[in-house]
Amino acid sequence: MPRSDVRTRTMPAASRREQLAWCFYDFANSGYTTVVLTAIFNAYFVGVVAVSVNITNPGTATLLWTLTMATANAIVLFSAPILGAIADYAAGKKRFLLVSTLGCVLFTALLSLVGPGDVKLAIFLVILATIMFSTGENLIAAFLPEITTPDNMGHLSGLGWTIGYLGGLVTLGCCLIYVQWSQTQGGNAADYVPMTNLIVAVIFALAATPTFLWLKERAIARQKQTIMGYFKVGYRRLYHTIVNAREHQDLFRFLITLTIYHAGINTVIVLAAVYAQEVMGFETNDTLMLILIVNVTAAIGAFTFGQLQDRIGSKNCLAMTLVIWIIAILLAYNATTTDLFWLAANLIGIALGASQSASRALVGQFSPPQRSGEFFGLWGLAVRLAAIIGPLSYGAVIFILDGNHRLAILSTLAFFILGLLLLMTVNEQRGRQSAKANALA
Repeated sequence: MPRSDVRTRTMPAASRREQLAWCFYDFANSGYTTVVLTAIFNAYFVGVVAVSVNITNPGTATLLWTLTMATANAIVLFSAPILGAIADYAAGKKRFLLVSTLGCVLFTALLSLVGPGDVKLAIFLVILATIMFSTGENLIAAFLPEITTPDNMGHLSGLGWTIGYLGGLVTLGCCLIYVQWSQTQGGNAADYVPMTNLIVAVIFALAATPTFLWLKERAIARQKQTIMGYFKVGYRRLYHTIVNAREHQDLFRFLITLTIYHAGINTVIVLAAVYAQEVMGFETNDTLMLILIVNVTAAIGAFTFGQLQDRIGSKNCLAMTLVIWIIAILLAYNATTTDLFWLAANLIGIALGASQSASRALVGQFSPPQRSGEFFGLWGLAVRLAAIIGPLSYGAVIFILDGNHRLAILSTLAFFILGLLLLMTVNEQRGRQSAKANALA
C-alpha cells in the first residue's frame, strides 16, 4: 500500500476551521474572475485599451481579448495535469498553491500600469495572471477529497462557491466605491480602472492568508527527485491514468461533458460585461451593479444547490442548472429591455453558482484522495480547454458577423444543450465506487 494512501486515511478528519480556511481561498480568488475577467478590466480592454489602436473591424478588440484568454488557458491546459501529478508525488499542493497565489497577486497588481493603447502589455500581464490564477484554482480544489467525505462534498463545495461569490461581491463593491468616487472627481475609465486591479490584488493577498495558516498538506512526499525527475514522474502518472481510463470511465465521460458545457459558461463569464456594454448600452456603473447583483444570486444558487446535491445527487443538480442556463441564454438573446436582460442575468447567476459547485463536487467524488492533485489537474485541463473553445468561438462569430453580439450569444446554446445530453451518460454511483476501489487498491 503506498505511503500516501496510509497518510490520507489515518490523519484526523479536517476540523471546521480547516474546512473554512479552504473555503476562504474561494473568497480570495473570486475578485480576480469578477473584476478582471468578468466586470471591469475585460470591458476596459475592449472599449478603451484596444480601441485606442487603429482597427477597422468592430469585432477585432473582442477577438483580441478572447485570443488572450485562449492563450492563457492553453498553457494551463497542458501544464495542469502534470503539475497536479507532481504535487501529489512531492506532497507539494500547498507549496505550489502559495507560488501561484503570489504570482497572480503580483501580475494583477501590475495591470494597474495598463493604459489606452497598451495592448501588448495588457495581453502579456493578463496571460501571466490567468495562468497563476487557474493553477491555484486547480490546486485548492485538489484538497477537497482530503478534507471531507464523498457524502458531504456537495455541501462543502457549495459552501466554498457561496463564500467565493461573497468574496467577489466584496471586491467588486470596493471597486465600485472607488469608481464612483473617481467619477465625481472627473475621472474616466483610464483613470479609475487601473486602480481597481490594485484593489483586487490586495484583497486576494489578505483573504488567502487563512488558507495558508490552517489548511494542512496531508500527503507524504515520496523519494526526492531532480526538477526533470519530477516532471518525468508527473508524466508517467498521468500517462498511466489515461492508458487505464476504463478504470475511471465515469470521470472521463464527465470531463468530456464538462468541457462542452463549460465552454458556454466561460463564454458568459468572460464576455458578460462586454455584452451588456455593447448590446444593452450599459455604462460602467450599470455593469458593476449588474455583476454585484449576479454575484448575490450566484451565491444563493451555490448554497441552495450545494445543500440539495447531497440529497438528490450532484448529477441531477447539474442537469437542472443546465436547463436554467438554456432558458437564461434564450432570454438574453431576446432581451430588448433592461428588465428582461436583468431577469436573464439573475438566472445566469443562479445557474453559474450551482453548476460550478456541482462540477467540482462530482470530480471530487470520482477522485481517489491520494491522486486528487492529478485528477483535479485533469479537471483543470477540461475547464481550460473549455475556456479556449467557448470564448474563442464567440470571438470568431463576432468577427465574422462584424460585431453582432446577439447572434454570438445565441450560438452558446449549443454548448449547454450538448452538455445536457452527454451528462445523461455519466453514472454518479459507479464513479464514486470506482474512486473508492482505486483508493483501496
